Amino acid sequence: MLRVYYGGSFDPVHNGHLAIARAARDRLQSDVALVPARDPPHKPPTGADAEQRARMLELAIAGEPGLRVDRRELARPGPSWTVDTLSELRAELGAEAAIAWLVGADSLGQLHSWSRWKRLFELAHLLAVARPGFALDADALHAGAPEVLAEIAPRQRDPEALAESPAGWFALLELPQLRIESSSELRRRIALRDPGWRDWLPAAVASEIVRQGLYGASAAILPPTPSSDCP
Repeated sequence: MLRVYYGGSFDPVHNGHLAIARAARDRLQSDVALVPARDPPHKPPTGADAEQRARMLELAIAGEPGLRVDRRELARPGPSWTVDTLSELRAELGAEAAIAWLVGADSLGQLHSWSRWKRLFELAHLLAVARPGFALDADALHAGAPEVLAEIAPRQRDPEALAESPAGWFALLELPQLRIESSSELRRRIALRDPGWRDWLPAAVASEIVRQGLYGASAAILPPTPSSDCP
């Protein structure tokens, strides 16, 4: 059985994140644990703390089969290095467990900047999601991150093959053609009071953002409550 872990800041979690998690779950017939980062080393703070982001994530997947939240990075002090998380998981699950770490394929160009990044393949498989309009560009990787290309090219397998061994392989999971926006663009639209921002995420998450006034939202943008007065 393959165990899939999907790490990220989820700042905030939106429909694109959920589409990625569902695609991995359905294609690989595996539960997917979403792992919110306590302190993403490569990203500045944006207005929601780790506990708020994790709470929104739990609201987003409530009742969703095969998806769960793993809060381990919130319990660990310091930056949320993926290699540390995978080391914990490997120690817990044992040497023979098949583990895959799920990332966006556009993250591959920065993979060499991650802490002890080559050790990731000793601990898990790397499963990269190709978002709509994005193709794995070997030429671009060769130009911008040749060490990453040299590491992943000989390791590439079909996604289904990852369950056959504990770690060490790379696979590309292609998503259906869905519109997936970035969290940064979503935060910008919330701050600008763009009325369409709610369409990008689950209703429970939108309500939580307004309730807590995150990303510049306020109760003033809540939909009006119907009057209970009799006509």
